[in-house]
Amino acid sequence: MIDVDVQVASEAIQLPNSEQLILWAQAALGELKPDAELSIRLVDNEESQQLNYEYRGKDKPTNVLSFPFEVPEALQGHDEISNLIGDLVISVPVVALEADEQNKTFQDHFAHMVVHGCLHLLGYDHIKGEAAEIMEDLERQILAKLDIADPYFITD
Repeated sequence: MIDVDVQVASEAIQLPNSEQLILWAQAALGELKPDAELSIRLVDNEESQQLNYEYRGKDKPTNVLSFPFEVPEALQGHDEISNLIGDLVISVPVVALEADEQNKTFQDHFAHMVVHGCLHLLGYDHIKGEAAEIMEDLERQILAKLDIADPYFITD
């Protein structure tokens, strides 16, 4: 079972609802980590920028930040925390702006950010060539199951 704690710390009017966020996380994790617990926090640009600066040294808001759970040594082997995979922090205004700039629907782009973030929580990365291809192909497959078009297909 995928357990998602949704936290809304955004004043944006347009937000995905909890059911959508859970559906998207389940789609991303279902086959890869069927028993997982995570938090998804929806924020505005100020919190995103602060966290992006604090953890990545980048002084600007970003679409999604992934914070994989690292089991403290003292708690290793405890079953009650074995399903914790981490936290996602998603900037609603950044996702809305990117969706507009990329001619995507807000919902489709938001789904992509949840899927993208969940894969990061599982250790996938898109920095280097082959790893990026693997992650992007997986994103395409997951999003296709949600009837969402290839997020990397660029139209003019």
